[in-house]
Amino acid sequence: MPEEQESDLRKQLRKNLEDMKSRGFDPYKTYRYDRTHSSTEVASQYSDIGSDRSEDLISVAGRIMAKRIHGKAGFADLVDREGKVQIYFRRDDIGDDLWDLFQTMDRGDVVGVNGNVFRTKTGEITIAVTGFQVLSKALIPLPEKFHGLQDVQMRYRQRYLDLLMNEDVRTRFIKRSRMIAHMRAWLNEKGFIEVETPILQPLYGGALARPFVTHHNFLDIDLYLRIAPELYHKRCIVGNLEGVYEIGKNFRNEDIDAQHYPEYTSMELYKAYSDYNDIMDLTESLIHDTAMQIVGTEKIVYGDRILDFTRPWPRITMDEAIKKHSGLDVSTLDTLESAKDAAREMGVREVDDCSDIGKVVSEIFDQKVQPCLIDPVFIIDHPIEVSPLAKRKRGAPHLVERFELFINGWEFANAFSELNDPVEQEQRFKEQDRLKQEGDDEAHPIDLDYVRALEYGLPPTGGLGIGIDRLAMIFTNAPSIKEVILFPHMRPDIA
Repeated sequence: MPEEQESDLRKQLRKNLEDMKSRGFDPYKTYRYDRTHSSTEVASQYSDIGSDRSEDLISVAGRIMAKRIHGKAGFADLVDREGKVQIYFRRDDIGDDLWDLFQTMDRGDVVGVNGNVFRTKTGEITIAVTGFQVLSKALIPLPEKFHGLQDVQMRYRQRYLDLLMNEDVRTRFIKRSRMIAHMRAWLNEKGFIEVETPILQPLYGGALARPFVTHHNFLDIDLYLRIAPELYHKRCIVGNLEGVYEIGKNFRNEDIDAQHYPEYTSMELYKAYSDYNDIMDLTESLIHDTAMQIVGTEKIVYGDRILDFTRPWPRITMDEAIKKHSGLDVSTLDTLESAKDAAREMGVREVDDCSDIGKVVSEIFDQKVQPCLIDPVFIIDHPIEVSPLAKRKRGAPHLVERFELFINGWEFANAFSELNDPVEQEQRFKEQDRLKQEGDDEAHPIDLDYVRALEYGLPPTGGLGIGIDRLAMIFTNAPSIKEVILFPHMRPDIA
C-alpha cells in the first residue's frame, strides 16, 4: 500500500473512532464478552439449518475482515481463531443507532455479536444480528485483502499481523502447541516425571556448544544460559527420580540459518536402568505416534519430498553409513594425517584443525552422509572423541553407545547410554578442558559437582534430546525454523 494512501486511511480510521465515541459507543470500554459459540461450533451445530432463523440466540466474537453494504442491510465476515462465520446486519432488526455504528465499523475491528442462525439463498450459514458491540477499534489499516501479508521481514517483525492475516500461520502454531501437548501426555502416561531445571547456570554443560554469558549483580558472578539440561537431569536420576523429562528452551551462541536458531526448544528425557537401544525404541514410538496424532499419516509431505515414517526405522552404524554413501572404509584411517588426507580428497572442509581421527570422521559424516539421510534413520555408534558424556561401546571402546536420528538430512534426536563411571567422566572432562585451553570454544568445561553426583552412583541410564522446532517444521511443512518460532530474533530495522 502506498505510504500516502496508508496515511489517509489511518486518518479515516481515527475519524471513525471519534464518530463512534460521539455517538456514545466507546470501543475500549468493554472489559469482557461472553461467547456461546466459536465459528467452527456454529458450522457444526447448525449444519442442518435452513432459511428459517433459529429460535435460540447465540453470541460470537472476532474480527471484521470484510464488510458489504446493500441499501439497508449488509454482510460482514467475522474471523476468530478457528475460522470464519458470516454475519448479517439489517437496519430494521438492530435500529438506527446500531445501523449507523455498523456503517462506521472498519476492517480489523473486534466485535461481539448476538443473533439467530439461518442459511442464505447461496447456502452459507449466517448469523442474523440482533445486537452487537465494538470491543476494540483498529487504527492501522490491514494489508490489502487479496495479496495479504507476504513480506517475510514484516511477517517476522510483526508476527501478530502475520497471525491475523494468514490462516495457515495460525494453524501452524496451533499444530505446534498440540504436538508438544501430545508429547507431554505421552511421556506422562509412560511414567516420566516432568522437571524444571535451571536456565541460568554457573557452569554450562551437557553439549559441545558456545554459550551466552550474563552476570548476576547480587551474587556478582557470571552465569550462562543453558546449552542443555542434561547434567541436571542426570542429577535427578542419581536422586532416584528414575525417569524425568523437560520441554524448554536451550541457548547456543551460534549462527542462524534455515535449521539453526540460537534460542530453541528441546525435549530431553533420562530413564534409569535403560541403554541406548531402549531409548531408540522409545524415540521411534514417540515421534511416530506424534506424527500420526498431528499429521495423520506415515507419508508426510515436506516441500517436494514425501518422508516415509513407516516403522521400523533403520539402525546403521556411522562407519557403515560413511562406507555406503562415500565409499570410505573408516577402519583404514590409522593416523590423524591419513584421516585428514582422505577427508580432503573427498572435498570435506574444516578438517585442518581437527585434533583426532574421531573428529575427522564426524566431519566426513556431517558433510558427505547426513544430507543423504531422508527417511527416518538412526545412526549409531559414534567416535568417543565427540561424545564426552556417553558410555563406551560394548566390544568397541573407541566408539560410544550413541545414536542420532536423521530425517530430511537433518538431525532430530541425540541420545546415549550415559557414562556413569565418575573416574572416566573426570578424565574426559580434563581432555575437554585441554582442548578448551588450546582454543576450542565449544569444548565441555569440567563440572566437578557433576562428577561428585556420579560418585554417589548413577544407575545405568539412557538419555535423549529431541529438537522440537525442527519436528514442528516437518509436521507443518515449514521451510524455515523461523516459521515455527513465534517471535524470531531479527537484525535491527534501520529503515
